Amino acid sequence: MKRTAILLSVVALTAVPALGQDSTTRIRGTIVSIDGKVLTVAAVGGNRRITMNDGFVVVSVVKSDVSKIVPGMFVGSAASTEPDGTLMAQEVHIFPESMRGTGEGSRPYDLGEHSSMTNGTVSPAAAQVERVGEHTITVKYKDGEKKIVISADTPIVEYEPADAKQLLPGAHVYVIAQRAPDGSLSTMRINVGKNGLVPPM
Repeated sequence: MKRTAILLSVVALTAVPALGQDSTTRIRGTIVSIDGKVLTVAAVGGNRRITMNDGFVVVSVVKSDVSKIVPGMFVGSAASTEPDGTLMAQEVHIFPESMRGTGEGSRPYDLGEHSSMTNGTVSPAAAQVERVGEHTITVKYKDGEKKIVISADTPIVEYEPADAKQLLPGAHVYVIAQRAPDGSLSTMRINVGKNGLVPPM
């Protein structure tokens, strides 16, 4: 347990780039190969070569379910804005306690023209059931809150510690990489789907 806590604390510190660093880009795809510390990922637009910086962390993304989303839990959700203003979850990811505060807030996202990403704490009003198979949660963050509707089809995942042995050709990954002025990519964290899972975020 001590090792797990230390590992996830490192993840929490490295998950969000500090201001002033090179621009970030999100990469979704499958692993093609690993050559030393260079990970090649097949993604939309072609292969991406990503250097894994010293001390990089690997985290498994595993399937979960709505019963795990309880008041006080820190979660993230990509959501699309419906014409009536309703936020429909495209996915929900549950953070372990050691990653509380990661990316807290709400901001535009890249899973569609009207998508956003909201990270925050589930309020005590979490278990509202609007329709059969549909739940509405309130996610609170420092400067506000968002009500997000989770349907029966919404992918729900959580994180667990992993290591570089999980980075195998064909595995699905989601990487937030830093792009240097010369176009090269690097990262401190690889999110890899466990047992063939595709990270939905």
